[in-house]
Amino acid sequence: MTAKEFERISKALGDPHRLKILQEIKKNKCMACACIREMIDLAQPSVSHHLKQLIDAGLVIAEKEGREMRYSIDDKVFTDYINYLSTFAQ
Repeated sequence: MTAKEFERISKALGDPHRLKILQEIKKNKCMACACIREMIDLAQPSVSHHLKQLIDAGLVIAEKEGREMRYSIDDKVFTDYINYLSTFAQ
């Protein structure tokens, strides 16, 4: 993981709404945008903005299913992030 990737992920994780979105997706394995919007009580444009930030950081994977997008967590990116972060604790 590069320092730039680490920075992008850290910024994405720095927002409480994005953390809540990640928690809901992780808990449900995979979610549609409408379901996420209902769970965190934000307007659809705000949810889309936060999802874009999470996708751009590599934390969330978007897959088209029929007419809607479904979102899931990219566990490998989280593992790489934690491993990179752990180098600061040694």
